[in-house]
Amino acid sequence: MTDTTDDIAEEISFQSFDDDCRLLGSLLNDVLQREVGTQFMEKVERNRTVAQSACNLRMAGVDDTAQLLDNQLASEISNMTLDEAFTLARAFSHYLNLMGIAETHHRVRKARNVAPLSKSCDDIFNQLVQGGVHPDELYQTVCKQEVEIVLTAHPTQINRRTLQYKHIRIAHLLDYNDRPDLGIEDREMLIEDLVREITSIWQTDELRRHKPTPVDEARAGLNIVEQSLWKAVPHYLRRVSNALKKHTGKPLPLTCTPIKFGSWMGGDRDGNPNVTAKVTRDVSLLSRWMAIDLYIREVDSLRFELSMNRCSDRLSKLAHEILEEETSFDDRHESWNQSLSRSQMKLHSQQAPPLPRQLPARADLPSCTECSGGGSQYPRLDLPGKDYKQLNRQDGQGSSSDSLFQNLRMSLPNGSSANSSSAQSAMMPRSASFNSSQILAQRKLFAESQMGRSSFQKLLEPRVSQIPGISPYRIVLGNVKDKLMKTQRRLELLLEDLPCEYDSCDYYETSDQILEPLLLCYDSLQSCASGVLADGRLADLIRRVATFGIVLMKLDLRQESARHAETLDAITRYLDMGTYSEWDEEKKLEFLARELKGKRPLVPPSIEAFQSYHHFDWKLPDGMAMEEMDIEGQIWENSLKHNMVEVAPDVKEVLDTFRVAAELGSDSLGAYVISMASNASDVLAVELLQKDARLAVSGELGRSLSWWNVMVGYSDSGKDAGRFTAAWELYKAQEDVVAACNEYGIKVTLFHGRGGSIGRGGGPTYLAIQSQPPGSVMGTLRSTEQGEMVQAKFGLPQTAVRQLEIYTTAVLLATLRPPLPPREEKWRNLMEEISKISCQNYRSVVYENPEFLAYFHEATPQAELGFLNIGSRPTRRKSSTGIGHLRAIPWVFAWTQTRFVLPAWLGVGAGLQGVCEKGHTDDLKAMYKEWPFFQSTIDLIEMVLGKADIPIAKHYDEVLVSESRRELGSKLRRELLTAGKHVLVVSGHEKLSENNRSLRRLIESRLPYLNPINMLQVEILKRLRCDDDNHKLRDALLITINGIAAGMRNTG
Repeated sequence: MTDTTDDIAEEISFQSFDDDCRLLGSLLNDVLQREVGTQFMEKVERNRTVAQSACNLRMAGVDDTAQLLDNQLASEISNMTLDEAFTLARAFSHYLNLMGIAETHHRVRKARNVAPLSKSCDDIFNQLVQGGVHPDELYQTVCKQEVEIVLTAHPTQINRRTLQYKHIRIAHLLDYNDRPDLGIEDREMLIEDLVREITSIWQTDELRRHKPTPVDEARAGLNIVEQSLWKAVPHYLRRVSNALKKHTGKPLPLTCTPIKFGSWMGGDRDGNPNVTAKVTRDVSLLSRWMAIDLYIREVDSLRFELSMNRCSDRLSKLAHEILEEETSFDDRHESWNQSLSRSQMKLHSQQAPPLPRQLPARADLPSCTECSGGGSQYPRLDLPGKDYKQLNRQDGQGSSSDSLFQNLRMSLPNGSSANSSSAQSAMMPRSASFNSSQILAQRKLFAESQMGRSSFQKLLEPRVSQIPGISPYRIVLGNVKDKLMKTQRRLELLLEDLPCEYDSCDYYETSDQILEPLLLCYDSLQSCASGVLADGRLADLIRRVATFGIVLMKLDLRQESARHAETLDAITRYLDMGTYSEWDEEKKLEFLARELKGKRPLVPPSIEAFQSYHHFDWKLPDGMAMEEMDIEGQIWENSLKHNMVEVAPDVKEVLDTFRVAAELGSDSLGAYVISMASNASDVLAVELLQKDARLAVSGELGRSLSWWNVMVGYSDSGKDAGRFTAAWELYKAQEDVVAACNEYGIKVTLFHGRGGSIGRGGGPTYLAIQSQPPGSVMGTLRSTEQGEMVQAKFGLPQTAVRQLEIYTTAVLLATLRPPLPPREEKWRNLMEEISKISCQNYRSVVYENPEFLAYFHEATPQAELGFLNIGSRPTRRKSSTGIGHLRAIPWVFAWTQTRFVLPAWLGVGAGLQGVCEKGHTDDLKAMYKEWPFFQSTIDLIEMVLGKADIPIAKHYDEVLVSESRRELGSKLRRELLTAGKHVLVVSGHEKLSENNRSLRRLIESRLPYLNPINMLQVEILKRLRCDDDNHKLRDALLITINGIAAGMRNTG
């Protein structure tokens, strides 16, 4: 009875999905009728109908007739002109993208209509309390939970950002269309909006014409925060807080956030020479700028909302202090303006004295610098405003206007350097007299200055009452906004490499500084019985600051261990200690331990000097006058050149990265990830380089020695040994790490570097976390979200809230109710045997068969993927053409395009078959039912097998692969059938994806559009390999790659 009810509910739910698909498909048809004509649209519909009929026949088991229809479709496609093939590929690609939007909306709608929602905070908290967990234990565990989601720039997002925005707009319109109160006119207007969006999509180029830079990738990550996560986080935290209050009696503390965000975008330099120290600095500053910009918007809205007068004594006192300070500033400002006016009038009737022929002594030093023999001989000019740098002027040489010009020159907002000759010539004309145009220029400079802009800003905002006790919240929040705007301006100057002379009291450096006045406002409202106001927009802003901090997402730095060894090689060779990389592990550890305990700098001064000289970041020695610059500066430069040691660019880049890390500080940076680390020395080498960079600033990267992050990598291990073996070896490795850390009293956070596809460790979040080894998730977790999965999981606020809840509840369950270990040692032995057979089978095909590499290049579009321009890094770590140096993403991406998805299942069938033939079938079935890790591994492989399509993969072989290698393809297809057969035996399912009817239904709905695009890709590849300079053919191929990625819902 339950199954029947579920089936009815599923049909009702899918009815709405089908309605959305029909609506979007119909509107796209209407747009294409106008854009490409009726005749071509008849051909599109004929191809879709043939593909649909073939799919229906195959699902009914009539394979022979289905194959005849497939052959008919392939024949028609092969006779198309290039223009027709190009347009057909675009049409079907957009159909699939629109279906993807409808699928996402279907999931959002389904989650919204189900109560209680499975895996939600309310659902899991209730299960735990009912299962015997004490409410206090539940409360403490949630409050101490530390989950960090790290967004990466791995090149798997195929859609341009422009199209992503348009897709989001359509999703919002579909959501609006669900409203039951829409009138006829409203619905007609909604249809018109949808038509406009679809027309805009069709007329937009789908392809990226240039590779993105690392900064472009970082901006894409920041856009995810702005468009979705910024809205989702307060909603998610409200859900957590409400569920906690319901089940424990206490809400979530205001500044407590179980989830935070990190980023690799602009920090991941492993194998990507485009990520430099400057890129890392710029990305971090840009992230700060975006955070401040978002806070300014929220504070503006909050000022409008908090208009009440009643407040606490502390807040009233602070508001009075702010008013007094502003009044004092206004008085000085007005007095200065009057003085400026009088001086301007004098300029028309008197001539200014000639400019000095040479600069006075010590003119290169700041005015506040005291002379060695006493006070400065030049009196200070007292200008109003904290943002102005005080300058000296010589008595009798120039008026106050001259000093004003100099002052404005020191803080130009337009990007000019304070010492640039162009700025000097523009604002200090050779003419001895000032004319009206100069006065206009002076006024323009004042208007562009910080003071001028702040004066203009007052015209745009309502005047804050000067009466004590009136609108105290607005006064305090207005002060917060002013400080945020100065912080933003300072970041702009830093990004433009311009002089920045802000007082540290005038801008925010940490999130705690922003939180302080906000919490004061919150406490004031609570004390005045206005808790309902305090828990609204103000609480949301406080929670945003607690979650996103000062940088939105802390930036991880990632580098290959060999690069650190090269850096230490340069240092030890310079110190005549030999070559570090040639030492054995014991000698390396001895050297590293000694240097870590020592107090002297690691990097020799001559290398330091070279670094500074290379960046032209040197300064004249103290006491040197400006007129001595030419002679003494040349002597100093020649001395530096004589003594400095030139280092390799790669070494210089590593040292620069650590220096930038020290400059940015701990509020900006997360973990330092060492890829390809295999020894203790690989870790200690980074500790030593960090220590040297921390001589001036301490504590930038990493945690203390009592808490370690250990990264678990899935991509390369899967490519090296196959999916099954990689999963089992990583499971054992996590057990060993947890055991070692427990032995030495070290807390560990496992950092899971999962990709989007199953072959790279991807899969449903909840399933992945629940299948970890017992004790490996103890309230902490780090995990990457990559490429297209970032948009899929966090692109819309509704889906983002759902994903954040799933992370929270999955980690909570794994902490309080850890997954079961293998019931008996026999199960571990069976896993070892399956893994051994699986790995041997996988490597015998991929690495030991001499024909496989050529087969791979012929049967897939791997060589053409580089034209997609979807990432800033190269597709290979080295120039070799072998599988070993190919990155995991194009390896998986290429097989996903052909619908063979080989990396996810190759070797699995052989391993399961080998154990079953020895009589262990019942053991495997018991393992599937009782061991979460084994169950999730089998379920993920089954899900991939459900997406694989043997007839399509066979079509690639028949058209593209040399006849001598087609037997290899046939053998691999037989292995795919073997894998499917034994997976079903272990799971007990009658057919693939039986336990996930929704997924099976969604996949089937895409096939009438997906199959023709695959056939188009085969035909275009065939033509392109005979005419590889044909750019139109290449574009058509890239369109098919986009379409197949949309249909498969993942890339690499």
